[in-house]
Amino acid sequence: MKIDRLIGILSLLLRQEQVTTPALAERFEVSPRTIRRDIDTLCRAGIPLVTTRGRDGGISLLPGYRVDRTLLTTPELQAILAGLGSLDSVSATRRYARLMEKLSPGQAPLAPGGEHLLIDLSSWYKTSLPPKFEAIRAAIEAARTIAFTYFSPKGETRRRAEPYTLVFHWSAWYVWAWCLVREDFRLFKLNRMTDLTVGEPFSPRPAPTPDLTPERVFPPVWQVEILFDPSCQWRLVEEYGADSFTRRPDGKLLFRGRFPDK
Repeated sequence: MKIDRLIGILSLLLRQEQVTTPALAERFEVSPRTIRRDIDTLCRAGIPLVTTRGRDGGISLLPGYRVDRTLLTTPELQAILAGLGSLDSVSATRRYARLMEKLSPGQAPLAPGGEHLLIDLSSWYKTSLPPKFEAIRAAIEAARTIAFTYFSPKGETRRRAEPYTLVFHWSAWYVWAWCLVREDFRLFKLNRMTDLTVGEPFSPRPAPTPDLTPERVFPPVWQVEILFDPSCQWRLVEEYGADSFTRRPDGKLLFRGRFPDK
């Protein structure tokens, strides 16, 4: 993804006096045009980069500039490691582990100490999810459309879309994309997608940030009241929270909730 490439470029420039655009493109496996856009992004973020033309030219940091890693405490660095490692759990690669290795001085670990936080984002779909995740990530990077069969409560449809953002929410992975069939932005759940293929290039359009509030994605329509046996209490707490029901004098649990469909 773009953010790991930006951090990797900055890390490389902190260790080397100068590097060329073709060398960066080869190292990060992208086009020189993408690297030039990344350099523009770093400049807009306030990183003082200097570009010189000619045979001996290249990209370098303004002399005297450095990043003080001591601004981050060891627990903060370990949290970064855990977060990046969680992306490796779903991408089926060591891309983000290698990123942290690039940020480490020499062969020394970036944040020594025992790991006390483990995040696995792959859930039950360790086999089927990573290929889709990687294909969509590559399509986003290259600005290429995706086509897939999608299964929803309304049935099975074939969709084509312009992908913009991979989203982890509600314990599942989604892609925020412009649906070329519905001509609107949609959240597509990766686990409901099959026969995924990457298609032709597209010109990215302004993409709003997805509104992930439950009321927006799942508009409540049906008001429901249900009496549950006390043995179901653990599941109600897990799914809807301890304040989603009241205990009646007879011990039964009165649940109240609103749902988007029957």
